[in-house]
Amino acid sequence: MAGSKTETYLGFCRRAGKLALGVNAVAATRGRVYLLVADRSASPNTQKEIQKIAARFACPVVWTDGLDALVHKEACKLAAVREEHLAAAIIAQEKE
Repeated sequence: MAGSKTETYLGFCRRAGKLALGVNAVAATRGRVYLLVADRSASPNTQKEIQKIAARFACPVVWTDGLDALVHKEACKLAAVREEHLAAAIIAQEKE
């Protein structure tokens, strides 16, 4: 995943209040989630939980390295994007 653009998009989401950070916060999220961004270094149990959350919200999961650096939150393994257009931009960036 390209760090600079994705980091910018996640920053936009965070400033707009449309980004939930951490597995527990994402699991407690109400409303629509358009994209999950997960860190590849998550433990196997956490990865299973992420898949359950993705099924619950019926949204795609983008796996990346160094998510904590992208969102500037230490030890963060999951982020939920709750803004449709920014989620689409992150997915498009991943495909490049």
